Amino acid sequence: MQVIVKRKGHNEKFDERKVYGSIYAACASSHYSEQRCERVAGELCKKVKSFIKNKKIVKSLELRKKIEAELKKKNKELAFFYEMHLPDLKKL
Repeated sequence: MQVIVKRKGHNEKFDERKVYGSIYAACASSHYSEQRCERVAGELCKKVKSFIKNKKIVKSLELRKKIEAELKKKNKELAFFYEMHLPDLKKL
C-alpha cells in the first residue's frame, strides 16, 4: 500500500480514482471526447501506478509533477488544465 503525504502533512492511502478523475477533468476541459478522456486517464493512471509501485511513501507534490510531466508529453494544454484545477502551489 502506498501512502501519499499531503501538502499539509497528513497521510492518505493512494487512491487511483482521484488520479483518474483529475486527469479526466483536464481532458474534458480540453474538449476531448468522453472516450478519449477515458483512454488518456487510464493510460496515465497505469504510468503513475508504475511510478509509485516500489515506493511506500510518495509526496503529493512529487505525484502531481509526474502527472504534469506525462500530460505535457501528450498535450501542453492538458497539463495547463490539470495545473489550473489544483490549489495554488505557491502556498506550499
